[in-house]
Amino acid sequence: MAVLHTTLGPLAEQDCGLVLPHEHLVVDFRTPDEQPADALDVEEVVATMAPALADAGAAGVTVLVECTPPGLGRRADVLAAVSRAAGVPVVFATGVYREPWVPGWVYDASDTDLEEFMTRELTGGVDGTGVPAGFIKVSAGDDGLRPVEERVLRAAARAAVRTGALVGSHTADGRVVLQQIAVAAAEGLPPGRFLSIHTQLTADAGLRQAVVDAGAWIEYDHVGQGDDAAALRLVLDSLEAGHEDRLLVSHDAGWYDPALPGGGPRRPFTTLTGTFLPALREAGVPQQTVDVLTRRNPFRAFAR
Repeated sequence: MAVLHTTLGPLAEQDCGLVLPHEHLVVDFRTPDEQPADALDVEEVVATMAPALADAGAAGVTVLVECTPPGLGRRADVLAAVSRAAGVPVVFATGVYREPWVPGWVYDASDTDLEEFMTRELTGGVDGTGVPAGFIKVSAGDDGLRPVEERVLRAAARAAVRTGALVGSHTADGRVVLQQIAVAAAEGLPPGRFLSIHTQLTADAGLRQAVVDAGAWIEYDHVGQGDDAAALRLVLDSLEAGHEDRLLVSHDAGWYDPALPGGGPRRPFTTLTGTFLPALREAGVPQQTVDVLTRRNPFRAFAR
């Protein structure tokens, strides 16, 4: 039986309602060598972020996928503490982000070491929490895959094949995404287990279509970022193009930034439920399709 691996235990499809597939609770954009070991005050992060997560739960969110990978200040113990305080299940990411946020140890690791690292986090738990990672997060710049990023992607694909996990990539240019899909497929990963994150940044509709035609997932994760009318139009256009069974929608919201006083400014996790989904329905999208986008598709993508 397929399940989502979360901080509050494995969840079957019948246990899940609306899932937010791309959010953050904590992100540190300083490079790994600049991130102090004591960057986070756990009590402060919980006091700051648990109410925002609880608000999402009260609005109908049943699972939040936390997309911060190693290299961007991921702290599984802190994420688990926020989740427990809010009573909302959270999915962890394993993987490695792009340069210059690649941790130093990755450069010295063998390809097998990288694969085993991700596999361990997907099966045995992350950083002593006992909570397995729910998916693999990678990235690449728009100028193409750099050598270390390609090594990480190949290792991610192999770990995903072993575990059934999804590989999601923060990559804005659809041409690079198509290259990533091809590289991952060469390692045995079915394109249906690859997610193009931030697909709204791929301005060329033909490239977005090519990613869908390849069999991968696409994600528009900019709800609540300033122009929801444009975001709504993009979702409607994608539905018209036949992307219903390949599309995810989220905010890319949050988050606590330990480099900023008080964690910096934050955006809520409730715009989707509060205004965006009602706008979709008002535009004529049936509730059944809304449920596919927000319930069935995220579970199918992230469950294993």
